[in-house]
Amino acid sequence: MEPPVADGRRGIVCRSRGREVCLDPPGRVGSGLAFVSHAHADHLPASGTAAVSSEGTRRLAGARDVEIRGAEGSGLEMVDAGHILGSRGALFDDVFYTGDICTRTRAFMRGARVPRCRTLITETTFGIPSFSFPPPAEVARRVNGIIASAFERGRPVVLLGYQLGKAQLITHMFGHWAPLYAHDSIRAINGVYEEMGVRMPQTVGHSEAEARGLLARGPWVMVAPMGAGAFASGLRRRHRAVTVAFSGWAGSGHAAERRGADYVVPLSDHCDFGELVGMVVASGAETVYTTHGYASEFSAHLLSMGIDARPVPRAAP
Repeated sequence: MEPPVADGRRGIVCRSRGREVCLDPPGRVGSGLAFVSHAHADHLPASGTAAVSSEGTRRLAGARDVEIRGAEGSGLEMVDAGHILGSRGALFDDVFYTGDICTRTRAFMRGARVPRCRTLITETTFGIPSFSFPPPAEVARRVNGIIASAFERGRPVVLLGYQLGKAQLITHMFGHWAPLYAHDSIRAINGVYEEMGVRMPQTVGHSEAEARGLLARGPWVMVAPMGAGAFASGLRRRHRAVTVAFSGWAGSGHAAERRGADYVVPLSDHCDFGELVGMVVASGAETVYTTHGYASEFSAHLLSMGIDARPVPRAAP
């Protein structure tokens, strides 16, 4: 295989055995075979793109108004990436592309299976040693303590996570608290998860809860999108809600950690540094290409381990 290149429109382009494979292209690929790893916005193509993807990714993309049309005869094997529902890596021609990957089991999400390959192309979102995530059970214990303390003081709690993926995990992890509400946008995604066979705790949407005056009746838990700062601020102001944000950046000092929440706790749908290293070793790859996040730093660490590694280069303009 030729070295892959990062193209601003066609994603990561691999040329192997006389064909092109475009991995997570942000635009239409024109020629070549497209592969979409999962339904987060930064990995979705233009609506109407023909691409290889899982059924879960197609359905979740559709819920976000992006149509992915199926591509036939690809010769790609899709491997569960453990990131969000429907996330897959692509295995082809002795190359494995992870997309976003998590080898750690969280709630209903099983950790990824890492296939053997000769060439590995991997994300490195948290690819420096300072990122080491606690077990999900430890996170659950801490947050349950925060909720219990808030309830004792008669204060509700807002749990903040990305609308797709993180929000469903925290709904599942803390669904034993009642009453349990969810932002309408999250309930819509929860519905797709239910359709795909994931049993989700029952919630009442925030619009219905507000219309029925339920938010004024004492402490409750609500799951809300991470980006809905004004919404969460309104709940803090009107109901003295305690806010808890879930982020892999927690404790890092990175700008992404500063969520304006009362608490920020480490919970991620990505591998941490040690898990990334373990994933590379498990793959047995002879050559590793790194992308996203700390690509240069992680490839330098792999080189220090004696593994041939480098960031995916940019395509020539």
